[in-house]
Amino acid sequence: MRMKNYDLELTNLITEIKLKKQTPTLLLQSCCAPCSTTALSRLSEVFKITVYYYNPCLYPDSEFEKRKNEQVKLISILNEKLKNKIELIVPQHNEQAFLEIAKGLENQPEGGGRCYKCYTQRLENTAKQAKLHNFDYFGTTLSVSPYKHADWLNEIGYKMQAEYGVNFLPADFKKQNGYLFSINESKRLGLYRQDYCGCRFSLYSKNENKNN
Repeated sequence: MRMKNYDLELTNLITEIKLKKQTPTLLLQSCCAPCSTTALSRLSEVFKITVYYYNPCLYPDSEFEKRKNEQVKLISILNEKLKNKIELIVPQHNEQAFLEIAKGLENQPEGGGRCYKCYTQRLENTAKQAKLHNFDYFGTTLSVSPYKHADWLNEIGYKMQAEYGVNFLPADFKKQNGYLFSINESKRLGLYRQDYCGCRFSLYSKNENKNN
């Protein structure tokens, strides 16, 4: 089965919005500053963006705070030059919400069923907030990573669009050298780049591999 070209879908959507000379609002879930560099660079001239730093999976609390501070730093740097200033929403961190959906999946490998549940949790909450606050679109930066399933993310996003009645922003931000851009921008701006996905299970796996 041929994969959908979500990058092309986004390109076509951006072209359509520009032709209409519109500036729709976008609630963009972000896992970290490095991953958001690519998305914000590509979208900030087209959308009025609010970054939604919703990541209940992050462990420990200090990691949540570290990534949040880097997100604040990046937005501050970008806003010095942007006409459409980027805003930021940071819900209270609640890892227990993630642990509840991960029950029974603790020993799954990275990229398996636990990750699918995590994607769903983050995208569903983003869609709910977008609906509640009348955003035109909602989306996520997660697809910039080669370790994230862009097909899953977009399938879930479209499902939430149907369920909550808010437009989902399709994307595969790793395309067009998006992942490389995020690496280079992180180096240029001195951003912290984490060495594990973020949840306690990915941290345990990283440490186990390091010790073997």
